[in-house]
Amino acid sequence: MSIPSTPARGRPARLDRDRTVDTALDLLDEVGLDALTMRRLADAMDVRAGALYRYFATKDELLTAMAERMLAGLAATRTDGDWSERLATLARAMRTALLARRDGARVYAGTHATGPHTLGFAEALLGVLRTAGFGEQDAARSLMAVVHFVIGHTLEEQAALRQPSEGGGAADPERLRLAAEPERYPQLAAVLPTLTSGDFAGHFDFGLSLLLRGLRALEHA
Repeated sequence: MSIPSTPARGRPARLDRDRTVDTALDLLDEVGLDALTMRRLADAMDVRAGALYRYFATKDELLTAMAERMLAGLAATRTDGDWSERLATLARAMRTALLARRDGARVYAGTHATGPHTLGFAEALLGVLRTAGFGEQDAARSLMAVVHFVIGHTLEEQAALRQPSEGGGAADPERLRLAAEPERYPQLAAVLPTLTSGDFAGHFDFGLSLLLRGLRALEHA
């Protein structure tokens, strides 16, 4: 139920949890995580900052709700093929969801949402594993391995694409090429074309395939 809030500049405003999360995600796309503050969000919603605390006592609570929203619809992802192909489809869907939002992986990392989107996605992944014959402990650890891989890869992917104004600067392949002198680092120099490639989807699929091979070995152990 919506709760009337006091407008910051005299215009009528209504504040509710869903609208707050939607606006926060839009603001995230606009300014990035570092610049996303409760005060800035309140300004975007045309309310006083204190009004937001009716729904989110801290910024961490807001980020958890944003992480939950980013996984909306993932539990219903259509999966075909054997269990490993279905698992891969879900992993790719999570990466796509995090990439859809600026700093999406940074927002998601470290949160512990217990909403229907997050739990539904976990249930879908576990359902694939359990149906394939994985025991409870192996399925739980496999779930964590897949989710942590997706988050970690997407964190690095989004960090590589950050703009200089965001503090880190975009990845500079030429800088690595100059530093990796062939005489001193011959092995590193030999693989530079792959290391400096912007084929993030290819890198992701390769790492995911290694993870799935390990899970297949566990399945038959």
